[in-house]
Amino acid sequence: MENDSCIRERFMERERDTLSVYACPTSQSRGREREETPCGIRTEFQRDRDRIIHSQSFRRLMNKTQVFLAPTGDHYRTRMTHTLEVTQIARIIARALRLNEDLTEAAALGHDLGHTPFGHAGEFALQKCYDPDFTHYKQSLRVVDHLENDGRGLNLTWEVRDGIVNHTGKSRASTLEGSIVKFADRIAYINHDIDDACRGGILSVRDIPKRLRDVLGETHSERIDTMVNSVIRASTGKPRIAMEDEIQAATDELRDFLFESVYRNPIAKSEERKAQEMLIRLFDHFVSHPEGMPELYRRNCETEAVERCVCDFLSGMTDRYAIEIYSGLYIPKVWRGPRI
Repeated sequence: MENDSCIRERFMERERDTLSVYACPTSQSRGREREETPCGIRTEFQRDRDRIIHSQSFRRLMNKTQVFLAPTGDHYRTRMTHTLEVTQIARIIARALRLNEDLTEAAALGHDLGHTPFGHAGEFALQKCYDPDFTHYKQSLRVVDHLENDGRGLNLTWEVRDGIVNHTGKSRASTLEGSIVKFADRIAYINHDIDDACRGGILSVRDIPKRLRDVLGETHSERIDTMVNSVIRASTGKPRIAMEDEIQAATDELRDFLFESVYRNPIAKSEERKAQEMLIRLFDHFVSHPEGMPELYRRNCETEAVERCVCDFLSGMTDRYAIEIYSGLYIPKVWRGPRI
């Protein structure tokens, strides 16, 4: 009977036999900050994927805003469904390029763990009241390093952590697998945000400029297919992840169109100001009353600034929990009196 360590070795042998020369095999990982005994049946990147999926911060993504604040409709995306769509797209690209799917999947699943409630509105609020340099991607790294697992962190591999913190902005991940996540993130949110905006009556597909529809496709699936295949064609056999020039230009223009038509749309974003004001007021309250926070954050106040700990507490909230806490603090309850 095959023992546990043989199963892991078989996975790693498969990586050596099948992965591209540009891939990051498990054997070349820089490892973890705290050394651990290897798992008998999983590679290190597979372990990271599992740790992220079983984390509390991952579960909370199901009740965090993607575009529409605390949507009541069953079919609007949340931060959770966004993460799953990013992961699916990233794995398809990694598989086509013969890169490490397990590393890609782990980084994709963890890329938004530190995202605030109420989407980017929450991020802007914490930039106002805590630190202008606060970003959800840096917070995601803080979550996996310091906040998860009752403050012990998940002790993820260096490559997964690198993919998480470099999934957006001008920075670039050190592995091609991490770089894929950046492209997959943009492909996912551009297309599913269009879908949600159409569902919410904010946008019609026909509102998208015809020249962009001609290049990228008329339907949701056609546009994703165009973008994914473009990344695969532009990156095959090369030591970097890219998109073909024409498709990249059209994708960037479509993203700009979304900013004007959806992300800054006064109808879609009518409640964002209220959400920001609510988080700022909660921040001020818990800075003055840190004893009201859960035990982890109270304990962290012994070694870190209270503002840092309050930021951690607020950024980890779901939309509903933030509203619930705010209501309990500031909204009076109706007196009903005894029944006679």
